[in-house]
Amino acid sequence: MDDPTAMNPTIPGRIYIITGPSGVGKGSLCQLLLEAEPRLRLSVSATSRIMRAGETDGVSYHFKTRPEFEAMIAHDQAQPDPILHELLEWAEYNGNYYGTPRQAVEETLSNGGDMLLEIETQGALQVKRKFEAACLLFIAPPSFEELERRLRVRGTEAEPDIENRLRLSRHEMTLQDQFDYVLVNENLKTCLQAIQAIIHQKQGAGVGG
Repeated sequence: MDDPTAMNPTIPGRIYIITGPSGVGKGSLCQLLLEAEPRLRLSVSATSRIMRAGETDGVSYHFKTRPEFEAMIAHDQAQPDPILHELLEWAEYNGNYYGTPRQAVEETLSNGGDMLLEIETQGALQVKRKFEAACLLFIAPPSFEELERRLRVRGTEAEPDIENRLRLSRHEMTLQDQFDYVLVNENLKTCLQAIQAIIHQKQGAGVGG
């Protein structure tokens, strides 16, 4: 699908994508960004993983069963027109499906809002191929050792899941050069300010900037 913001310069909305390895602090950064930047709207991803304690369906994620998610994938694969797809992107990560519902993103862009996506690296690159004006920000850890420490401290996964996430993180970090910006999250406030500076620069330059 062509980038609708490129085809129609009157659409002022832009997609900002926050991605990076698990445990790098993407969620905290997105929460702070939404508080600081009123024009941003968060895209709520769909997932087939089990809901964790404290999460809410439709707020944390749109939680789907694995068959439900696979039905959406099958629908999109059988539909040649991307405008009719249910998902803007999807990927299988650590044994679970994750994806971005398409309609909410495109409605926000058409109404002049900016969309914030916190998604996996594979999905971020898929969106970039469809929306050339999307701004991709890769959040990197100060070191791989620090990333491992953060994953273990949060205590949300069993040891086999942590090891798998670390294996995937090593691969994701080899893809940094494919992103528009790489920001090291050593200090949350400093990293947030760097992201805001990029957003303000893009907003000042307009959609094509």
